[in-house]
Amino acid sequence: MKQVIILLGAPGAGKGTQAELLADKLNLYYSETSKILEDKFKVLSGLSKDSPKRFIKVGSQKYDLFNEQKMWKEGILCSPPLVSFLMKEKIQKLFEEDKSLVLAGSPRTLIEGKELVPFLKKLYGKNNIKIVLIEISPEQTIYRNTHRRLCELMRHPILYAPETEKLTICPLDGSKLIRREGLDNPETIKVRLKEYKERTLPLINYFEEEGLEIKKINGEQSVAGVHKDILEVIQ
Repeated sequence: MKQVIILLGAPGAGKGTQAELLADKLNLYYSETSKILEDKFKVLSGLSKDSPKRFIKVGSQKYDLFNEQKMWKEGILCSPPLVSFLMKEKIQKLFEEDKSLVLAGSPRTLIEGKELVPFLKKLYGKNNIKIVLIEISPEQTIYRNTHRRLCELMRHPILYAPETEKLTICPLDGSKLIRREGLDNPETIKVRLKEYKERTLPLINYFEEEGLEIKKINGEQSVAGVHKDILEVIQ
């Protein structure tokens, strides 16, 4: 039976790491909002300011990818109608390929939630949607993000720990470990945290109104401990 697992949490909560672990263990497809946006932003390289390729039309509205990229780099959430459009497009394709999903960092706003939840219910059924909130403190958000690295090839997130502190190469695919320029500096993280509190947390009430139960997990334990707790609440 196909299912959807939605992981919520502040920046640095470990959503990406846990999504990869769940995808591997439960044979799920990990659909990452940031990766979808980054792929769209790649087309901007070398584009002139008057190129029509800089726009994506959603309904009657055109969204400028240059503006969306600027917001994203500053830690501001991209336009919800655009994000919803891109996510629904991807989810529909995956559903048609008979895949179960794990979503990390999506939906991120109430507008996206009101677009995606009915869509997911229609495709997968309400009882097959599981939601987990990974909770960490604001201090942990700032600490983890200023120390986080991604691998250059597949974007595997490498959490900062004594065991990983001296790593320069991703242990999963052998590519160089890099930092996300601008996106993970302290000032940008404070903006991202403010966006999370004001625009993402209101989703909790909406999910409950839609009859979806939210399981809360302590995200300030080991990766293995968080993973164990998630498996217990979704199975």
